This record gives sequence, structure tokens and C-alpha cells, in this order.
Amino acid sequence: MQRSQNLEKLQSQSFDLLVIGGGATGAGIALDAATRGLSVALVERDDFASGTSSKSTKLIHGGVRYLEQAVKGLDKGQLNLVKDALKERAILIKNAPHLSRPLALLTPLYKPFQKSYFKIGLKMYDWLAGKSNLFPSRSVSAKEALRIFPMLKSKHLKGGVIYADGQFDDARMNVAIAMTALEEGAVVVNYVEVLALIHEQEKLVGAQLQDRFSKKKFEVRAKVIINATGPFVDKVRKMDDPQTEAILKASSGVHIILDKKFSPPDTGLLIPKTEDGRVLFLLPWLGHTLAGTTDNPAKIVDDPKASEEDIRYILRHLELYYEQPIARKEVLSAWCGLRPLVSNPKAVDTARLSRDHIIQISKSGLLTITGGKWTTYRKMALDAVNQAVKLGKLKEAGASKTETTRLVGGRFYKNSLRQELAEQYGFTDTVAHHLSLAYGGRAADVAILAKMGHETLLATNHPYLEAEVLYALKNEMAQCALDVLARRTRLAFLDHQATLIALPRVIELMAKELSWSEARQDEERKNVLEYLR
Repeated sequence: MQRSQNLEKLQSQSFDLLVIGGGATGAGIALDAATRGLSVALVERDDFASGTSSKSTKLIHGGVRYLEQAVKGLDKGQLNLVKDALKERAILIKNAPHLSRPLALLTPLYKPFQKSYFKIGLKMYDWLAGKSNLFPSRSVSAKEALRIFPMLKSKHLKGGVIYADGQFDDARMNVAIAMTALEEGAVVVNYVEVLALIHEQEKLVGAQLQDRFSKKKFEVRAKVIINATGPFVDKVRKMDDPQTEAILKASSGVHIILDKKFSPPDTGLLIPKTEDGRVLFLLPWLGHTLAGTTDNPAKIVDDPKASEEDIRYILRHLELYYEQPIARKEVLSAWCGLRPLVSNPKAVDTARLSRDHIIQISKSGLLTITGGKWTTYRKMALDAVNQAVKLGKLKEAGASKTETTRLVGGRFYKNSLRQELAEQYGFTDTVAHHLSLAYGGRAADVAILAKMGHETLLATNHPYLEAEVLYALKNEMAQCALDVLARRTRLAFLDHQATLIALPRVIELMAKELSWSEARQDEERKNVLEYLR
């Protein structure tokens, strides 16, 4: 199995880089370093994308709100952040065409002056994107806005503006980055925890690690150690220096999932200003409707939960724009993610903290990268590896190649794949569509497993197959039921009731493959139930 082989390598080798954290940034760093010819190991305490990186708004975007802040505040830093993000948006869509796509976003306008204001702003957004622009923004009449979004309130509707951004499957993208790093030669292992950092003559030289399953402890040596643990960077920084001051704040982003009837399949809705000045999105996503997000100061905890207050906050603001209110019972699932924000005591609230990233190097040589956002993960990784090369005097490192590196599944993806899967393997169009988007050029591998007796759906009305459980174990380093239900498939994010239906069969399949004891199976059930609570 992939994980056991990598665990052996981790215990027997030393490395140029040891990356702590398997979210988007950490996985991106491992990929960037591996493609430059560096020896790199990545360890993740839980699963890839088990934290912030699976709980985004699923948008690959420059940030319309950040552009507004940049213009109003004459903030060149924010403007550069938008420009970088727009460039990275195009790169991400090109390198993972199966997991990402352009998406039209409609902003409905109910006041006469708004049309000119937003039209000018979005034309600036187009201009900043340059050749990377997905398609030009445009104004629409009230009649066309209602044709696109029939559920909008028609009273006082003056029209709207439509612009382009990207959408993606964040957790599967994270897994694809990690697996691509693995194929490029990185040693990538989940469920390995850093217990302590090792110093010699006041310089950082390695880490004490523990396999969370076997409980075996061991040491790994590296020339440079990179702290890419998202909201938990200060915890690792304190391992390096207990007296160091925190550099991070966090905000909570809550999202809810509704039925697909609440959004058209190819257009999202941007609500430009809520009662407390934030933006709210309503988006088609994986055959459902995603709505969010909140932006509240939050404590940094392992598994944040969506509060009832936040769920109703989202529903209340949707009600302001919809002809009919959306009942609480329509919410199929909800989740909460933590955003790592670089601390700024002058900021009034977390919504005004910059999403730009920083790199900090401690006296002992711990390189910490934090802040930023999903869209710019690749540039963050590139910047971190550039600094690590200087810090570790890694003269053998080549230039970064990730701007043109296709991710796993993207290398052999083609638009005709959906039809080919349906015709060659006899899948329904819904299943064929899902497999083509989730696995891209690797979809045939899943299809072959399905035809070997695992073609049954895990839950009715969802396209996930039993074969995907086996594929996740063999090819994507899944170790726990939640790895499969929440991140290799997205069932736990889409529909809590369907997840409960699928759970027994997922555990049965995994128990057989991984030789789980009855006690382990009970533990897996408990963990999933707690996650859904």
C-alpha cells in the first residue's frame, strides 16, 4: 500500500525539506520541491484536506471584495493580491481541468446607482485578469436576470451584472496535488503527527514524529523544516520557541448545502452586501446548491462546528433575495472551516484582515508560511520553496515547474470522457459525468474496479460507487471512513442522511481491505457520527 511504503521511506531517509501540514499549501510545497529535484517529505497529522482546505466556498477567484477594498483604501498590496489570484485562477483551471471550471456569477441589483458602480468595478476585474480572463463581464436587464435566476425577488429589481470566476472541488484538488507530489518523488504520509522539533546547537535539524495508527515514534532529519499547518502554525512555532508571539488570528466560515432546485446549474449568485457588510454566495456545486459564508472571529480548534445561529444567518440573507423563504429543513448539511489570517491589531474585524500570505523564518531556521487563500496555493508554495532553497543553501534545486505541471487526473482528461465512460462501461450519464469530473484521466481505473463487482451506489440519488472506496484505498491513501465519505467522495459535505446510509457498506469494504478489528470498526462509526453531529 502507498502509505506503508512511504512510511518506511520516512523512517529510513533524510531530506532536503520536511513539510508539516498536508493542506493545499503543504501539498503544493511538496509538489513544487519535488519537481525541482529536491528530496522532500510531507507529514499530515490527520488526512489531506481534513481542515481548512476542504471547507472553502469552492471558488477559484481573484476576490471581487478584495478589489473593492483595494480601490477604496488605495491599497496596492490588496490590488497585487487580486492580480496574482486572477493569474493563478487560470493556471489552476488549466492544470486540473477535471476538478475545476469557469462559473458565471450574477449579482442582482435593486438600486439604480448600483449598475454603474458594479459595471465599472467588474470591468476593472476583467482588466486585471488580462489574457487570463475567463469571459468578459456584462450587464443584464431585470428580465434576463429573472430568466437566469427565476427564484429572485422581482420587486424593485433593476437588473444585474454577470462576471466570471472559477469553481472547483477543493478536497479532491488537495488530494490530487498530494498524489501528484508523490508521483514526482515526494514522500507523502498522512496520519503522522509531529511530537517535537529537534535542535542541535540552537539550529533546527529535524522532528520527532509518531504514526498515529501504530503509535511508533521515530525521528526525521531535514535541512529545512517548513511549517504549513494553516490555523495551527502558532502551535508548531511554539514547539520551536515557546516564547514566540502568535502571528495568527482565525475566522470561521460556515456553508450550507441545499437541493439543486435553489440554483441554476451553470450560474451562481453573489449577494454583494449583508447586514454586517460581508458578501454571500449561492452556487451550484456537485448537483446541489452551496450557500455561504460567514466570517466571524473564531477559536482555533480541531473540528469546528457550524452553529445554528450561522445557519440561520445564511438563510435569513437568502430570504432577502428570494421570492420564497428557504425553510431550515431544506438544509441537507452544514460545515465550518477556519481561515488563517495574519494578525493585524489595527483591523476592525476579521473580514478586513488581508488574505495575503507571509513567510517567517525563526532564529533556529523554522520556515513558517501562513495566510493566503486556496486560489494562490501554488504561488504560496513557490515562494516558500524559494525561501527554503536560500535558507538551506540547496544549490541543486532547479526552477519551479508547477505553472505547467498537470495534476493527477488532468494529464489525460478530455471533454469526451463523460460520453466514453457511459458508452464503454454502461454507466448512467449521471455516474459517468461524476467519474469524469472527480477522476479525469484516471476515471477508467475506477470504472474497471466497478465492473469487477463494485458498481453499486453507496447511497440512492448520489453518483458515488462502491468502487470509489477501493480506489481511494489503493490509489489515494485513504485510511479512515471519513477520508472516503468526506474527502475522496464528498458525500458527508453534501447530504448527512445519505452519509448515514452509506456508512455501513463503506466500513464493511474498508474493514475487509485493511483488516480492521471490530473495535476499529466501532471507532470508525463513532467518528463519522461525531463529524455529522
